[in-house]
Amino acid sequence: MHIIERREFITCLTGLVSLGFNFPFSSRGEILPVKSAKRDLVIEWNAHLFSSDTDKYPFHPGATYQPDPANYPADPLAKYLQHLDDLGIDKAVVVHPEPYGDDHSLILDALKQSPDRLKGTSLFYPEDTGAPGKMLALVNENPNIVSTRFHAHRGKETYLKSFSDPGVRALWKQAVDLNMIIELHIGPNYAKSASDAIRQFPGCKVLIDHLAEPHMGNAVEFADVLRMADLPNVYMKFSGLAHFAENGPEFLSARTFTSQVISAFGPDRMVMGGVEPRTVDLHMEEYSNADRAKVKGLNLQQLLNWY
Repeated sequence: MHIIERREFITCLTGLVSLGFNFPFSSRGEILPVKSAKRDLVIEWNAHLFSSDTDKYPFHPGATYQPDPANYPADPLAKYLQHLDDLGIDKAVVVHPEPYGDDHSLILDALKQSPDRLKGTSLFYPEDTGAPGKMLALVNENPNIVSTRFHAHRGKETYLKSFSDPGVRALWKQAVDLNMIIELHIGPNYAKSASDAIRQFPGCKVLIDHLAEPHMGNAVEFADVLRMADLPNVYMKFSGLAHFAENGPEFLSARTFTSQVISAFGPDRMVMGGVEPRTVDLHMEEYSNADRAKVKGLNLQQLLNWY
């Protein structure tokens, strides 16, 4: 029989705490029974679901790109749920991808199959005058649709030219009325325009996607992104590192950059997406376990009232 020495026990305990386990202690500093321990929820917001069954889930004729369906299973949900299990991720917000346009059939089916573990986002075309009504109908069909996503960065002006466009503002207002989160897949050159829209809708909740795609702008434009941290209820998603950094899954080559973004928005307004939880730990080494737990799930839990 192997007897665990005190040093081994402390090492093991420290490792569990780093994973988010909160151990209760008595007034004398003794650890209470493990059954009383509670682990903080880990939640990501990032993944796209694609199906090889293009008859059931056809790509939109106006899609900006189309993936090869042969690269995906007919039912992608089981594979994704296994991925979450493998990484120790409890819940997730799946992101409706551009190739399906405003046809949300696939994400709706996924949410129906896993309603307690998944929530989802939506996408609509701002030039479609009927889009706000479609958003309302979609949320009425499944309230687990919690966000709508706008795409705008250099080289992709397909959906909108400016966040002052009437169609954008109409969709934004409908999302705010439905208490949805505005997800901004923007490049740095759209930060000023997006900031103006945020100011027009006091109280709106906004999530900036993929660290605002820093490689698609310049330093002056990214300064406007960092200024968005001064606006209330604006969150930054810790995702998209593979778009501009190497050495994944840790992406430590980008740590000088990510540390500045995390410092600007603070651990209370960063959320995890598309990276392993340990990647967050490595990029936030100087922060407390409690702060890292916020980024790895607690901020989204609170933002989405997901208990």
